[in-house]
Amino acid sequence: MVLGASPDTVKKQAKFRAKYGLPFTLLADTDHAIAESYGAWKLKKFMGREYMGVERSTVIIDPNGKVARTFEKVSPAEHPADVLAALKELQG
Repeated sequence: MVLGASPDTVKKQAKFRAKYGLPFTLLADTDHAIAESYGAWKLKKFMGREYMGVERSTVIIDPNGKVARTFEKVSPAEHPADVLAALKELQG
């Protein structure tokens, strides 16, 4: 199962999902509780300004509900291949 989460609203999530034809569920984490629980809500810096925000990351959770692998600061262009390789490795 694949889930995506961001602090965007349900409405924004629906538009994003439709725009890119995503075949998986997107979760509106407007209070950033999910991001905080997985360590993805972090201090960020942009143009000399500091603020709290989501660091793009991926968490693979095994069938027992345990975190099997975490990827931080991911690049959308290369990341799918990295996740696929990790899933194959974890399957043995």
